Amino acid sequence: MQSLDTLAGTAPALAARWAALREERPQLRARDAAAALGVSEGELVASGTGAGTTRIGGEWSTILQAVEGLGPVMALTRNESVVHEKIGTYQNVSAGSHVGLALGADIDLRLFYTRWKHGFAVGGADHPKPSLQFFDAAGTAVHKIYLTDDSDRAAFAALTDRFRHDDQAPVLIPEAVAAKAVLDDAEIDVAGFHAGWDAMEDTHQFFGLLKTHRLDRLQAMRLAAPARAEPVAHDTLRRLLTRAAAGGESIMVFVGNPGCIQIHTGPVHTLKDAGPWLNLLDPGFNLHLREDRIASSWIVRKPTKDGTVTSLELFDVDGTLMAMLFGARKPGQPERADWRALIDAVGAEAVA
Repeated sequence: MQSLDTLAGTAPALAARWAALREERPQLRARDAAAALGVSEGELVASGTGAGTTRIGGEWSTILQAVEGLGPVMALTRNESVVHEKIGTYQNVSAGSHVGLALGADIDLRLFYTRWKHGFAVGGADHPKPSLQFFDAAGTAVHKIYLTDDSDRAAFAALTDRFRHDDQAPVLIPEAVAAKAVLDDAEIDVAGFHAGWDAMEDTHQFFGLLKTHRLDRLQAMRLAAPARAEPVAHDTLRRLLTRAAAGGESIMVFVGNPGCIQIHTGPVHTLKDAGPWLNLLDPGFNLHLREDRIASSWIVRKPTKDGTVTSLELFDVDGTLMAMLFGARKPGQPERADWRALIDAVGAEAVA
């Protein structure tokens, strides 16, 4: 392994390569630039430390609580196939023993802080779009926060100073992230898994069910009872969003990665295509989804104390969960009849 001093010496070279790439392809996003340069996005961002970028640290929940003082910002959470963007103010940020929460009127997050390793404040007061960016141990982005025209830039500068890390070396050393151990299909207690699914009283118990039976989520779809998980056509998402935009149903759109899940609740309106990207472009909420990466789609039914809760779950070509869609609801409320009718209709149109 290279020494930190050696790596620090390579940082200017990486920063110069990135600058040259931006000159050649100015519209290229940092994630794609990192891939083109053969590094993680976290390494790329870290290379700018001391030149407009500041490493920040501390309790992640405390940093996010301080973000409320910035006013309206844009929260961005993504995975390889989907980008979820919401504008709002961070409120009611907490740090639980297993999952933290941000429960604002618009910013709704589930935060898995054990996956958060690196944080950066990118850009100063004169930057066109200052941001806070957080990465896991491998240098993969878990969550980003961008200032808007209505954000408080002085508060951003104060936050950067308050949480400035002692280590300002322009490097990030990627670490391997351990994969979750799962069993092969033949080793699964399928009957016990089915019984556990049938006994659920809350949708959040599904995570525990997967852990107990050492399943990944896609494996659970394949091994589920047909009444619980039904494979449907790859265009089900498009048809569902088209109908929802026309009918005005209020839905929930979950997009996440191992470090963060971001949620939109409300109606959707404007659906547009851009190459392989299927886009929702609404005031305060944008969704960008690589439709060509959808490998399987499932209508999933989970029992709860409030009745059955139905979702559409999408998995990409890597077997990773891309997104989940539900009808708008809160715990203690039954599923909306308009959502049930909507998802039943699109599911009946074409089965995979």
